Amino acid sequence: MKYPKIPVAQSIVALCEAKKINHVVISPGSRNAPLTIGFTQNPHIRSYSIVDERCAAFFALGMAQQLQKPVALVCSSGSALLNYYPAIAEAYYSDIPLVVISADRPIERIDIGDGQTIRQKNVFENHILYSANLYSEVVLESSTTDKKIQQKTWESQKHNEREINLALNAAIEEKGPVHINVPFYEPLYEVVDEPTVNPLQILPETDPNILTEKNLQHYADLWNSAKRKIVLVGVNQPNSIEQKFLEKLAKDDSVLVFTETTSNLNHTDFFTRIDTIIGPIEQSDNAEEQFKELQPDILLTFGGMVVSKKIKAFLRNYQPKQHWHVDEKKAYNTYFCLNKHFETSANNFFSSFFPLLNAVRSNYRNKWISVKEKRQELHEKYLEQIPFSDFMVFETLLKKIPQDYLVHLSNSSTIRYAQLFKLDPSYKLFCNRGTSGIDGSTSTAVGAACVSEDPTVLLTGDLGFFYDSNALWNNYIPKNFRIVVVNNGGGGIFRILPGNKNTETFDKYFETIHELDAKSLCEMYSFEYGKATNMEEVETSLENFYREGEKPKLLEIFTPRKINDEVLLEYFRFMRG
Repeated sequence: MKYPKIPVAQSIVALCEAKKINHVVISPGSRNAPLTIGFTQNPHIRSYSIVDERCAAFFALGMAQQLQKPVALVCSSGSALLNYYPAIAEAYYSDIPLVVISADRPIERIDIGDGQTIRQKNVFENHILYSANLYSEVVLESSTTDKKIQQKTWESQKHNEREINLALNAAIEEKGPVHINVPFYEPLYEVVDEPTVNPLQILPETDPNILTEKNLQHYADLWNSAKRKIVLVGVNQPNSIEQKFLEKLAKDDSVLVFTETTSNLNHTDFFTRIDTIIGPIEQSDNAEEQFKELQPDILLTFGGMVVSKKIKAFLRNYQPKQHWHVDEKKAYNTYFCLNKHFETSANNFFSSFFPLLNAVRSNYRNKWISVKEKRQELHEKYLEQIPFSDFMVFETLLKKIPQDYLVHLSNSSTIRYAQLFKLDPSYKLFCNRGTSGIDGSTSTAVGAACVSEDPTVLLTGDLGFFYDSNALWNNYIPKNFRIVVVNNGGGGIFRILPGNKNTETFDKYFETIHELDAKSLCEMYSFEYGKATNMEEVETSLENFYREGEKPKLLEIFTPRKINDEVLLEYFRFMRG
């Protein structure tokens, strides 16, 4: 086994291994050679090589999302580092641990016209948990007896070891991105047969915050006196909430549990399609009366970002008296009425809170369950009368995915359509909702597929797919990976939003219409390609799409550009009944 000769590179690799960070995604470069040598030579760390740094970062994000532990990224100096930023922002807002390790020039080479050099220190400061700015460590040709040089070398190493520990621990403890910037002197490629450092290890602290009856009793009293409560769940890891807590919430007559596609929570009495409840009320003649009947006394939230704009608007306009958020790390004042942040996990909160609760008599749940059942009847009737469109295609796609699939949804229209349909409870659903961008959905899904035990499918729109097409430029895509591209010839979501449609400006600068298809990309990256232009072809294509094959598969479905918005907008009017 070989080790990079530069001690700080050895320390970084050794501490990553010690903290069980054993996946690293490397983008090629020269300045990062000591890190590349160190990681690729370590038998306990699996290394991946991806050229495009933006794709590499989202690839690592997808892996960390599934592994629920940090994944490292390594790049060269200069603009290479800046390409990580979209994924870092997503990781920051989605609480996904990434360790960004950037090679740099020594500090005296910055801003003097040296090549491939930018100001890398604290470059991600607005969206990073910790920035470790390391010192250069000079490797002398021969040992020195100069006490000052020995002291300076020792102090530099100890500073670096501590900073590396603190950065890695922040990623583990706080679940988010950290940045380690390490400047290297040349030569960069020299190796040694034995390690020359034994870095200090500082252990992360992961003890949960314990709640007491004394701390909770006031809130339990408020809960026990309230007849209308909503529990709203955002992005949530599959199988992370104990079933007994879900059953308790589902049986409470005074509680409505609102979940989303990415909540990964299922119960027959939960309200899994929020927009089908809120949207028709918006269209009704007595909206004010109905919204006041739905308005909760208490709102309890947990999980990450919420997709539905409709529920956000409702809760901002019809605010609860109390809003409590449960999360170990942070609480956003999304609805402008946050009263309390319980800094613990949902399971810890429920285990301490539920023993303090009493049964509350209320007709709140039964009333809105009857509304939900009526909405489902109207939903089914509407499907019987609509033409071939995005709405019809997504309804079919979402019910044809085999059980136990990992389902990645791209942003924009895809995630919003998915919110409208019943989904198999065995699916594990993910979407990059931290920043809600279209820029890395495919790369994230590919990274997730590489480490998931379950087969993976990505449902995406055309703009998001073409934007991130370099995601397919790697050697790690499993044969059972599937992509469905719903190609409506542009950014169809803009046709749903208010604006002057069907003008040259709208077509060019908002909807950005095009005539591209994915066939050539599939040929380039060795994907099996399928195409459908009507419902019969969609049904036929899906019959074999999920069967085993020698290559990953992509199905491209072309839908009519100008009727999709009409079908979707009419849906909410129809659902009024």
